[in-house]
Amino acid sequence: MSVLQRDPQDQVQVLDEDGNVVGDVPDIDDETLVDMYRHMRLARHFDTRAVSLQRQGRMGTYPPLSGQEGAQIGSAIALDEDDWMVPSYREHGAALLRGLPLKQTLLYWMGHEKGNDMPEGVNIFPVAVPIASQTLHATGVGWTFNLRNETDKAAICYFGDGATSEGDFHEALNFAGVFDTPNVFFCNNNQWAISVPRERQTASETIAQKAVAYGMDGVQVDGMDPLAVYSVTKAALEKAKNPKEGEGRPTLIEAVQYRFGAHTTADDPTVYRDDDEVEKWKAKDPIPRLETFLRDTGRLDDEKIAAIENDIETRVADAIEAAESEPRPDPVNMFNNVYAERTAELDAQAEEFEHLLEQVGDEGFLRE
Repeated sequence: MSVLQRDPQDQVQVLDEDGNVVGDVPDIDDETLVDMYRHMRLARHFDTRAVSLQRQGRMGTYPPLSGQEGAQIGSAIALDEDDWMVPSYREHGAALLRGLPLKQTLLYWMGHEKGNDMPEGVNIFPVAVPIASQTLHATGVGWTFNLRNETDKAAICYFGDGATSEGDFHEALNFAGVFDTPNVFFCNNNQWAISVPRERQTASETIAQKAVAYGMDGVQVDGMDPLAVYSVTKAALEKAKNPKEGEGRPTLIEAVQYRFGAHTTADDPTVYRDDDEVEKWKAKDPIPRLETFLRDTGRLDDEKIAAIENDIETRVADAIEAAESEPRPDPVNMFNNVYAERTAELDAQAEEFEHLLEQVGDEGFLRE
């Protein structure tokens, strides 16, 4: 049975919480497996440093990703070079793996438009903060591949469980199902849409089963098991590009996981969830789970881990130094990148803003 053609309530898992093999290990070479671990560790360390930067006032805001490294790296590493990634606002680890420098991510959350300047050959859409809007963009990308007969490409779209309550989600998946677009819709079900719990989003037993209504495959995977995530995503991407007779191209993946920290640094999760819940999920941490597997199979040892840690610390420190070396953007520039050209309404808003700046200065816009 295909990893995709299964009951949506039959969750795919390869490694249990202790790192023991309980499913079919995907065919990945040793170097790629260690690289998967390295990128997960890098994403976690970057996340810790980024939160610290925000707390020190060196960055405006930031959405933490800790706990979601297995889903991000496990899925992104399954993409081929020509595939496209359409992120939400939390896919820092996946974006890094796909070629977006850490400096760019830092600049974005520092309010710098350069953060959206994708390097040549990096197939990633800009960060999407509006909830679920990127699902429509991703379907459009997939439809473009169909119209151009580019059968060797697919697009993966990331979104949270809260996005499945939006109309854009329905429209995107409905269109993808009808026009059979090469899309993988990847739901990071991290249990909370800011302070709204998963059970308030839908009465469905799973989010994966929503795929049935759109005529596509839906599969639920342990999102804190990077090997399971890789297996499911790889199969979905292959089907998107080369479906068997009678198979549809699009797939909805529900990766069940948990965000250990706040929704963003403007959020206080202690108000709406208790410590016992957080600790229960931390026992499922994807990083030690994969590390145990790699150690047990002789692919990783203390010496290799120490080298990885040293490299990670250097890379993140260098990225922070590079980002903070950039001149701070002129706040008036925020009116310049809304559309290709500024409208009359934006001109008026910019003029009013500049007038206020002259009156009260930067300090007048800071809250005590």
